[in-house]
Amino acid sequence: MTTPFQHERFTPRLAVSTLIAGLLLILSSTAVQAASAVITGNGGWLFPAWESLSKVDNTGTARNIALVKELQQQLEREHIGLIVLVVPMKAPFYAQRLPADQPISAAVMQRYDHLQSDLTRAGLSTLNIKPILQKTEQGKQTAFYRADYHWTAWSAENTADATAQLITERYRLQGEPGSGAALGQWFDRRAFGDLASNFLPAIKRKAIGRDIYTVRHQAENDLLIDDAPAPVQVIGNSFVQPYLGFTQKLSNALDRPVALTWNPGDVGPWATLLQYLESADFAQHKPQVIVWQFNEGQFHLGPDATANWSAKGVTSLSQWHQRINKALP
Repeated sequence: MTTPFQHERFTPRLAVSTLIAGLLLILSSTAVQAASAVITGNGGWLFPAWESLSKVDNTGTARNIALVKELQQQLEREHIGLIVLVVPMKAPFYAQRLPADQPISAAVMQRYDHLQSDLTRAGLSTLNIKPILQKTEQGKQTAFYRADYHWTAWSAENTADATAQLITERYRLQGEPGSGAALGQWFDRRAFGDLASNFLPAIKRKAIGRDIYTVRHQAENDLLIDDAPAPVQVIGNSFVQPYLGFTQKLSNALDRPVALTWNPGDVGPWATLLQYLESADFAQHKPQVIVWQFNEGQFHLGPDATANWSAKGVTSLSQWHQRINKALP
């Protein structure tokens, strides 16, 4: 079993051993070195400055869709389904909250819808998350945290519900019902968002103030290890980390065990997928469905994006193909 930061299983008898004290930030190595990594919008809303508001890399996106399609075909030969989840970018979702000197181009505003169409046209199973986030926005519920890069636990759970529905419609999952994760009660905690705590000086951070994080307590009956195979495997970054509850809610909605492999965002989705496919967990038990989570703002970055992923997250295209072919002969 890998470390809690990398591989976790969610059943009614397994504790979420790591409720992260501070949310991990998805960022690139170049962004860390930027003079200003945060855009301050209206009402203290913060946005990552390393995600371009003007340019779209259609060539990189097309290349990566082709790579994902090749992977899907190889997984199908192993009788494994693939669902691609792309989380929309925060800035286009809250364009009205951006400062006047930070306009968004039409291409960026339209990118998510085009990406969904391109994925579907390629024959990939995907979930349009944008309308789910739009429905999440009601009353005190927001789709993203104000001063944080991440979506809220409400968004994570609503997306998990929709993902469970998609899986149920397309696959007959193995295992007996009654083996899904239990959900704890909601509670509030106040904390600085990661964009504020990681990038703003103390005076500006104090002016922005803390956000309220509404998340769930760990369920009491989630305390014992259960080695039952998980028919669904989630692979992603800190958007699907246990703190925000995506995988727990997916397991609860499916009423089946769900396993999770995740890394901080600078590792990237490609290396995280390889980590799982090359693991003993995958060799010993192949899931029926893999749910692979990306972020819109990084989807155009391939396995070889040396300027964006950490050293452990970079692999050349030739190495990518070699390692995938070895894991999925």
